[in-house]
Amino acid sequence: MNEALTREPSASRTLMPGPTRAGAGPLALLSPRAAGRSGRQSGGQSTGHRRLSGRPALFLLASLVVSLLAASAAPTPLYATYAQEWGFTPVTTTVIFGVYAVAVLASLLTLGRLSDYLGRRPVLLAALAVQVASLVVFTTAGGVGQLFAARIIQGLATGAALGALGAGMLDIDTERGALANALSPGLGTGAGALASALFARYLPAPAHLVYLALIAVLIVQAAGVALLRETITRSPLPASALVPDVGLPRSVRGLILAAAPALFAVWALGGLYAALGPALVRALTGSPSEVLGGMSLTALTVTAVSSVYLLRNVAARAVMLAAILALVAGVAITLAALAARSVPLFFAGTAVSGIGFGSGFQGGIRVVIPQAAPHERAGVLSLLFTISYLGLGVPAVGAGLLAVHGAGLLGAARDYGIALIVLAGLALAALRRTRDAMPPEAMPPEAMPPEAMPREAMPRDAMAGPAGSLQ
Repeated sequence: MNEALTREPSASRTLMPGPTRAGAGPLALLSPRAAGRSGRQSGGQSTGHRRLSGRPALFLLASLVVSLLAASAAPTPLYATYAQEWGFTPVTTTVIFGVYAVAVLASLLTLGRLSDYLGRRPVLLAALAVQVASLVVFTTAGGVGQLFAARIIQGLATGAALGALGAGMLDIDTERGALANALSPGLGTGAGALASALFARYLPAPAHLVYLALIAVLIVQAAGVALLRETITRSPLPASALVPDVGLPRSVRGLILAAAPALFAVWALGGLYAALGPALVRALTGSPSEVLGGMSLTALTVTAVSSVYLLRNVAARAVMLAAILALVAGVAITLAALAARSVPLFFAGTAVSGIGFGSGFQGGIRVVIPQAAPHERAGVLSLLFTISYLGLGVPAVGAGLLAVHGAGLLGAARDYGIALIVLAGLALAALRRTRDAMPPEAMPPEAMPPEAMPREAMPRDAMAGPAGSLQ
């Protein structure tokens, strides 16, 4: 039987063997029922329809993550164009970005488990329809209000889709799905920022054409989703599935307090680049080139994705330490670049900082989650995502306020960088305090003894699911 197209099974036939969830990305823990449901029979009656499965289905889902996060990153290089056309300040830019981060988090925590009950396919089709609607709002936007609306709609659609995509990839292939979960978000963010910048620089109507192109891509991918083989059994949706599960168990409180400053700092770094990166490049160069501006976010995500891949089998504490050191070094280089007004040094600092961003989230998740009891992991992971997304959105708004009402854009970036270094120092001190308490199991799942291996997903991939969504 061809791997790409298989017959839709009847209720009496079983799907592929359920994956062992070790190595799964963090999103799987937000959907703990998936561990017991994937690999069970698909709901619905036998239709005889040929369905997409196996590696082609995995590729389709990974490409959807890339497309969704590319769409979310597309506005970043265009903020300067919007600001010039509609006359708003960096404060407005950062608030527009901040509401997106809040919308993604809210959607992920409340809608992220829908596909465990309703099925991957229908949730993805609905999320794609809402994503297309947000791009239509972007395309027709005539002012700041429409930008806010588009970003909120886009955030809600992205959060809902990422939950289904992360679980769906793991349903198909645990090992390859975990790797795709880890790498595709960063690839999408970087590619989206760069593509949008190239559209703005070389093609007409940049505030419209890039969104129309993304709409076309998503429509084609939605047709593929309609052909996907369902990987779970549908069941009634309980009201509890929509209630966020956020917890701070005593058993991992010290580890969370150690990881929280690092998580907040690396996501705050990402938020600065996503909201004000192009404006910083423009201030340094005096050039209005959207390509140069978009390259700042792309450079950050390229090294972040590379660090996730290269450090995926390194012990969690070592990854955290590498993240903190890279963050301090990268931000220090960037501060020197701002003082010297050196563009090459700025991009060098950005690249080093990207290592800190990619490995920081990966290390933080892997340090904490394995030590939580199985029934506590979803709540702990939700707490870590909350810390991360607050870091992504809130400090960037503060940077916008400083840029307008304080020391200007470069001065605000300097103060922001100093604050990040202080947070990294706190994270390093906390990590040292927890060193003796951190058991050897705080390492990649494949290095853990069998008795310590959790039954649910064991996240070891820093950029799995929403972790790469810097937009």
